[in-house]
Amino acid sequence: MPDINAIVTAMTLEEKAALVTGASAWTTTPIERLGVPELLMSDGPHGVRRVPDIHAMGAVSLPATCFPTASALASSWDAGLIYAMGQALAEEALALGVGLLLGPGVNMKRSPLGGRNFEYFSEDPYLAGELAVSLIDGIQSKGVGTSLKHYAVNNQEFERFRIDAKVDERTLREIYLPAFEIAVKRAQPWSVMCSYNKINGSYGSEHYDLLTRILKEEWGLEGFVVSDWGAVHDRVTALKAGLDLEMPGPRARRTQAVIEAVNGRALDESVLDEAARRILRIVFKAAETPKGGSFDVDAHHALAQKIAGECIVLLKNNGILPLKPNVNVAVIGRAAEVAHYQGGGSSHINPTRVAVPFAELKALAQDAELTYAMGYPADDSFQPALIEEAVGLAQAADVAVLHLGLPSYKESEGYDRADMDLTAQQVALIKAVSAVQPNCVVVLNNGSPVAMGDWIDGVGAVVEAWMMGQAGGGAIADVLFGRVNPSGKLAETFPLRLEDTPAYLHWPGDNGQVQYGEGLYIGYRYYDARKLPTQFPFGYGLSYTTFAYSNLELSSHHFRDVDGVVVSLDVTNTGAVAGKEIVQIYVHDRASALARPPKELKGFAKVALEPGETKTVSIPLNARAFAFYHPGHGQWMTEDGEFDILVGASSADIRLQAAVTLESTSALPSLLNRESTVRDWINDPRGKQVFMPL
Repeated sequence: MPDINAIVTAMTLEEKAALVTGASAWTTTPIERLGVPELLMSDGPHGVRRVPDIHAMGAVSLPATCFPTASALASSWDAGLIYAMGQALAEEALALGVGLLLGPGVNMKRSPLGGRNFEYFSEDPYLAGELAVSLIDGIQSKGVGTSLKHYAVNNQEFERFRIDAKVDERTLREIYLPAFEIAVKRAQPWSVMCSYNKINGSYGSEHYDLLTRILKEEWGLEGFVVSDWGAVHDRVTALKAGLDLEMPGPRARRTQAVIEAVNGRALDESVLDEAARRILRIVFKAAETPKGGSFDVDAHHALAQKIAGECIVLLKNNGILPLKPNVNVAVIGRAAEVAHYQGGGSSHINPTRVAVPFAELKALAQDAELTYAMGYPADDSFQPALIEEAVGLAQAADVAVLHLGLPSYKESEGYDRADMDLTAQQVALIKAVSAVQPNCVVVLNNGSPVAMGDWIDGVGAVVEAWMMGQAGGGAIADVLFGRVNPSGKLAETFPLRLEDTPAYLHWPGDNGQVQYGEGLYIGYRYYDARKLPTQFPFGYGLSYTTFAYSNLELSSHHFRDVDGVVVSLDVTNTGAVAGKEIVQIYVHDRASALARPPKELKGFAKVALEPGETKTVSIPLNARAFAFYHPGHGQWMTEDGEFDILVGASSADIRLQAAVTLESTSALPSLLNRESTVRDWINDPRGKQVFMPL
């Protein structure tokens, strides 16, 4: 790496102003006289969308592997597999000349209606952060950078360019920032991408507290901050706030505005220098890894299929699955012949191939008799003749497998969903087929929850296959016929009704604002607090085998927060086939100065077990697992007291429980003032001394 400071010193004002604005839609500005190369970026959360023309935004990209989207990926809860996917993405990026991939996205799933929910991991910040670390580490291990996005509070597409997200400081710190914080501190993504929206009155591109005070100073981001494409409103204000690189380019007037601001002393040149240094470090870092060559198309397709198989969640099974080898199957649903495997927008990948579910079923189950009916059209029109054909086929079969999913135009960047429903034809199809064929299996391809209340009781099994990537058709066949034992678990709650969802009364906002009135209570935190039933809880998923939990042990029952505690337990496969179980650790604070959710995920592990096999799982919990953010003190803190360690197979299926006592080492200033109550004084360590003699 060359001497970055020397290069910045040698640069003219004009060169520095040009560097902080892109040279094209996808490249930074090179400076030939100083040996500064360009950096080529590409969309990339679940595949490399390398556009041949660097000046084009929406052109068809070069072929690349389309891996499962983040909503699917998160259901694997498999850090090692996600790391391997990251390495494969990097290999393809290098082959296509790309030095930095724009992703992953770690925004929270505030509502099932979010148009880009398929691009995000979870409703839980801890899980999203942990999985993001694995993906970032995998990509960057090969010398390709990442851009963590969309920072911050970007949870809807409605008015995304101007909506002002009104969120209190504690909710911001505990829900909407932790996934970014975990990823930055643990994985150091080469860049972080700001969001389009406003956060409490300031655009994400101009938010000094978020970009500089928190991201760079508090969390220690070493790379640069890049705008989402077209997110900058005032270039000088954005630079002052900590926005280093504006994309896309070129923006001659923006470059000139920076020059004039420095010359007019409206912008200190040291701010520009710092932005230039951050960009140059990454530009040269990316240049160290040679580009070009090829990648193993077949191997990456096989990896995509393996990942998709680990992502599939078995939601219901009355014993019909796995299917017997010589079964007569009526395969119904357009998605069986026209695979629905990714969403729309900037993440849309041009796949190297697509595994068609019906063809994959025929290839795997050669002893089975398979027939096909379309069942529903490509649009929202209602066509009874297609249902009648499907019913006739189902009646003559042993089993009916319905491949369904939201139409591609329902889940996309740029707009949100209007409801949680499948199309009217698909619902009618399920009801009609299940009425004549009790052995009915529904396979869903979607990026976020769908309503099931009208039909789920009538079907024998439900398989959530998500937006499964290009190889998902093979993965579905593997799971249906038992070649793969499903091990995925939900990374988001499936509600019974849209009206039950935490943000229902606040979504999507009006008059240019959206109120985050539910505060901390999103996802399972809300359903737990309200004691509301759900269709399927967070962390839920079935298997073709069963698991038993036992022998819960803690490294200590009384510990200091800085020392943490290790949770250990035995997991046994009590069934007849090999399988994988995802053990989840939740923490409940019995008493707190501030209200807290009933429980929060703080650890997990995925364990593979042969029939009858037992393994010991150990999961460490650090101080942060017991802490909350106190806006009065402006910091994370713990309190002395008792906590429950809850070990579960889902958020609603707690198998083991133990109590611990925590000793806090938090050193906090007193918040007492003339308006403090007697209770405030008694609860304050210093105030208590005043009342002790009384």
